Amino acid sequence: MEETVEDPPTSAVLLDHCHFSQVIFNSVEKFYVPGGDVTCYYTLTQHFIPRRKDWIGIFRVGWKTTREYYTFMWVTLPIDLNSELTKQQEVHFKAYYLPKDDEYYQFCYVDQDGVVRGASIPFQFRPENEEDILVVTTQGEVEEIEQHNSELCKENQELKDSCAILQKQNSDMQAELQKKQEELETLKSVNKKLEQKVKEQKDSWETELLRLKEQNQKIALENEKMGVRVDQLQAQLSTQEKEMEKLIQGEQDKTEQLAHLKKENGTLFLSLTEQREQQMKLKQTVEELKQKEATATKKQQELTDQNFDLSKRLSENKIICSVLQREKERMERENDLLKRENSRLMSYMGLDSLPYQIPTSDQGGAGQNPGLVYGNPYSGIQESSAPSLLPLKKCPTCKSDITDDIFDHTLEQQHIQTLYLNCPICDKSFSAKEKQIFEDHVFCHTF
Repeated sequence: MEETVEDPPTSAVLLDHCHFSQVIFNSVEKFYVPGGDVTCYYTLTQHFIPRRKDWIGIFRVGWKTTREYYTFMWVTLPIDLNSELTKQQEVHFKAYYLPKDDEYYQFCYVDQDGVVRGASIPFQFRPENEEDILVVTTQGEVEEIEQHNSELCKENQELKDSCAILQKQNSDMQAELQKKQEELETLKSVNKKLEQKVKEQKDSWETELLRLKEQNQKIALENEKMGVRVDQLQAQLSTQEKEMEKLIQGEQDKTEQLAHLKKENGTLFLSLTEQREQQMKLKQTVEELKQKEATATKKQQELTDQNFDLSKRLSENKIICSVLQREKERMERENDLLKRENSRLMSYMGLDSLPYQIPTSDQGGAGQNPGLVYGNPYSGIQESSAPSLLPLKKCPTCKSDITDDIFDHTLEQQHIQTLYLNCPICDKSFSAKEKQIFEDHVFCHTF
């Protein structure tokens, strides 16, 4: 038997968990000559059953786990485990795979679970030089062998205890067998009673058979009567067969109609397929239109926002325009007022014949210097003689001096209007000095 490439099953089980007495190695030499094959003889005990993946390895003395083998060989399973001859087994180790040093080795039987089931005495691989060989062992090896022997004794005691347990189980099985035999006797008695009942049932069946024969004779008479009835039914059957032929003909016509309907159904199915294709195209078109509509809606929203901004600006411009229009009207009223005052003063001073020119609102210089082109003809007179000639009156609002003859009710209102700025939206009044506040107020109405 040659060594295979497949690795043997091993384990990391320590020596304390091994059972060395289940396989016994026989005829182990103290040393083997290097270069020759080695035959290992071993015996299987009755408490051990070999398996397919069991193997025998050569281990160096002092090994701790089954992974430390030097070489190994698969064991051969015996044909009959109960035979004494088959319990004597052997394996052959080729010289090529054996150790080349002179260390001490031993055979170990390892099962397919990686557990050691037996171990041999130590041996060496060396040439045979002398007849008497002195083997020197260390104190540690002696202690190890003693420990090994104590483990073997302990395992032997365990085997004895196991044997006692098996004997007890055997006695229990004997008692169980006796109980089964008693049950068998009971079953035989029950079987005998059942056979008696079967015999009685058989007699009853014979009586029933006689009764059935008599009943059969009666049925035969009734059968003759039924023959006449059968003839009548056959006549009815022929009539029904004719009707059935008519029904079959109608069924054939319906079959032809069904084939025609199937053909039309196929045509409709093709048409439906085309309609579905058109529907898919329409869906695609609708999706495109929806996208265009979304784009148009987005553009419309943008235009709406722009329109809103423009409307907002237009509203602001309208308000500002209204404010400016009122301001223009106020300025024109003030201009007219000044013209009338100028005219009255000139009439009063007798200067009607003097040429003068009243600037209008269309001339470029009117906005910057409203008044006379040639200057104020009565500016010097006002400084000396105007206070004595014209009575003055103070404005109750601005406390300014105004001639009494021109301070009528209308001019008073116009003068007051020049001192206030009215909001064109809410008619709120602001002082002319608060022009910036007035403009901010009007602008707030645009929000």
